[in-house]
Amino acid sequence: MPIYEYVCSSCNHEFEALVMNGRTPVCSSCGGTELERLLSLPNVKSESTHGLAMRAAKKRDQKAGNERMQEQHIYEQSHDD
Repeated sequence: MPIYEYVCSSCNHEFEALVMNGRTPVCSSCGGTELERLLSLPNVKSESTHGLAMRAAKKRDQKAGNERMQEQHIYEQSHDD
């Protein structure tokens, strides 16, 4: 069962869909059926791309951690009264 990438002609939403038995998927955003199948590029993994991915993940995790700390601080301040 292949996974294809599509873009909806109605709302320009891009998404992936698992296509079973040649059925035409529907847009996950608006439910439209006028879809254009996109050309999927191969995923190349090398030392340099791995390093980039790890740095991006670390940056994303640090941001999420900071946001959680801020939310916890706000929560504690509002419940200390």
